[in-house]
Amino acid sequence: MAAATKKRDARKSLSQPGWITLEGGFAARKCVVQDMSKTGAKITVDDPNMLPAKLRLAFARDASTGRHCEVVWRRGRTVGVKFVR
Repeated sequence: MAAATKKRDARKSLSQPGWITLEGGFAARKCVVQDMSKTGAKITVDDPNMLPAKLRLAFARDASTGRHCEVVWRRGRTVGVKFVR
């Protein structure tokens, strides 16, 4: 019996600068959003070990913008996040 394949949402390649803010809207850090879909994004950061499990990802330094995320995987400086409410 063939294993069911999980259909992933279409990813849009961006390679666009972004900002990560931690809970409370402080400590904005630069990142590069490599790609993004409706459900998540792949980002590259200078120090992935400093990233908490929950963060906010935005395209502006203003902490009131962006989307809440949870880290789902880490590979070197690249991190995968899923969008949460």
